[in-house]
Amino acid sequence: MSTEWPYKVADSLSMWDVTSSLPEQVSAAAARVAEISNLPDKSKVENIVVFGMGGSGIAGDVLVAAAGPVLPVPASVVKSYTTPAYISPSTLVFAMSFSGETEETQEAVGMAVEMGAQVVVVSTGGELADLAMDTNSTYISVPDSIPQPRAALGALSIPPLAVLDAIGLFPGGSYWIDQTISQLSRRRDQLIGRKSLAEEIAERLTSKLTLLHSSGSVGSAASTRWRAQINENAKAMAFSSLYPENCHNELAGWESLRPMTKSDLVVVRLRHDNEHPQVSRRYEITSEFIDPNVSDSFEVNAQGEGELAQFFDLAIIGDFVSLHLAGAYGVDPGPIAVLNELKERLKDPRL
Repeated sequence: MSTEWPYKVADSLSMWDVTSSLPEQVSAAAARVAEISNLPDKSKVENIVVFGMGGSGIAGDVLVAAAGPVLPVPASVVKSYTTPAYISPSTLVFAMSFSGETEETQEAVGMAVEMGAQVVVVSTGGELADLAMDTNSTYISVPDSIPQPRAALGALSIPPLAVLDAIGLFPGGSYWIDQTISQLSRRRDQLIGRKSLAEEIAERLTSKLTLLHSSGSVGSAASTRWRAQINENAKAMAFSSLYPENCHNELAGWESLRPMTKSDLVVVRLRHDNEHPQVSRRYEITSEFIDPNVSDSFEVNAQGEGELAQFFDLAIIGDFVSLHLAGAYGVDPGPIAVLNELKERLKDPRL
């Protein structure tokens, strides 16, 4: 099996290699949590809030998708500066920031600490790691050898699930993580070679706008991941919407811009095993209205046992699709200069 970057354009941050090692990254993340002793007190947890942005914040979406169906307490995700008023000493907060310096997460988590929440910080270091040390909160390290937050999907998403498993709020969590590793290994071995499913999908998306359709928490997290990876790795545009909500608005919008969508838009339907039966029917019916108005449409079907495995299966496919798109566009998938410039300008009010 070849894990070499298959394009002439530079892959300066080795995004191909890091993506290829996602199964091992997931396994290592679970092992790190197993070594931690100062875990939150389950008896004091009445709700869970995950703070994070971008490639770090998706960990919250994964938590809701994988553990949400069995959690005995509500869980929510906050991707902003604001802290919900209901946070209290009975709130378990996961502070997700690859760098530990994400300004939105720092501000919101700082307020959560003042409100008495139990905090678990997952980062490579930074101010949030210092906050964990200062407040005797749980700190879980992320390897700083990972080149970008979006390349740390396993390292960031698995620790909260492993913590919830360890304290008894996500029973069977270790089993579902093991199933995820197995499915990721199978899928990775299929994707690293030439003429893979991911390369075929990328060929259909090249020079097109991508619209991702999905449903439920698994589909929402997967479409968020695909969209962000196409944005950051391929420096290309992608959009997403969810069933059944889009049947109450988006469907009516296909009537006006057919000349544009017919030539430039591809619909990708991310399917999984946990769709509501009526949602499955909606896919079938709405395709009759949508498909004549787009350049192309197709489904990508998740494999694996359980919500976590199915999310990561869709995610790794999308990751490789985005890398093949980067190769097709002749862009280095690693650097994200415009996002870094935005962060720097936000730090200095004169810019």
